[in-house]
Amino acid sequence: MSKAIQIDTYGGPDVMKLVDVVVSAPGPGEALIRQSACGLNFIDVYMRTGLYPLPDLPWGLGLEAAGEVEAVGKGVRDVKVGDRVTYVMTPAGAYAELRVMAVENLIKLPDDITNQMAAAMMLKGLTAQYLLRRTYNVQAGDTILMHAAAGGVGQIVCQWAKHLGATVIGTVGSEEKADLARAQGCDHTILYREESFKDRVQDITDGQGVNVVYDSIGKDTFMDGLDSLKPLGTMVTYGNATGPVAAFEPGILAAKGSLFVTRPSLFTYIAKHEDLVSMADELFKVVSSGAVKININQEYALADVAQAHTDLEARKTTGSTILIP
Repeated sequence: MSKAIQIDTYGGPDVMKLVDVVVSAPGPGEALIRQSACGLNFIDVYMRTGLYPLPDLPWGLGLEAAGEVEAVGKGVRDVKVGDRVTYVMTPAGAYAELRVMAVENLIKLPDDITNQMAAAMMLKGLTAQYLLRRTYNVQAGDTILMHAAAGGVGQIVCQWAKHLGATVIGTVGSEEKADLARAQGCDHTILYREESFKDRVQDITDGQGVNVVYDSIGKDTFMDGLDSLKPLGTMVTYGNATGPVAAFEPGILAAKGSLFVTRPSLFTYIAKHEDLVSMADELFKVVSSGAVKININQEYALADVAQAHTDLEARKTTGSTILIP
């Protein structure tokens, strides 16, 4: 038996229940993982509320974790008992003590990446990787606008973009979060509750705008984000914290400077195993080099997951948050 978090209806944090689940022995191509840390991400909220429906109910939540291989199924050679491994974006259910996983979804951890670091960074770090290296390939001399710069993805993007030689502008909700963002390499911070971020971007860039906007906020920031771009700039809308972006007339993209808009998903970028491995390898290297530090600013017991979700939705968290089974 294993303790795990499940929901049997969509709703608020209170729908999550700590239950006993039967964990079967690993079959061919599978491994049993004893998880020591699970990651918390805003997409978990989307799944809990039904914005992103789960395959069925009851079902588990959570999309990343790390731990140690306890057993392997027949024919498994890529991992062995005792290996430390991590995974991301498999079917939801990572909030658990034990889990049987397909070996093809597992990534072995380097010695200098702890289980806690892996659980805190796989989804956020791989998101940062595709945002900066694939969706828009940030170059030295570029200027970027990062919304939620003090958040988990935001802090990684700020550090990584600065490492690449970019100028980083970040929006934050408080002076405390502004200090956090600046500590991670953010050159300019904008208190979005107190000032117009599109106006401040134009001031900071002398009216030129930015090369790319990374927007996980959605409805409340999308249109002003378009007005923050320079001609031929790229709007990357990759989240919906305030709700989905409303329908708009594509002609405005021409009027505002022949802009590009994309709505990427990590699912697509790691759909091929070789892409998952290469992206994880680049993430591990930039973290191991010290250029990007993973800031685990909150830890909760797995049983306290409702409080963790409440704090996440109230924007009380910064950096990464992990759950300890």
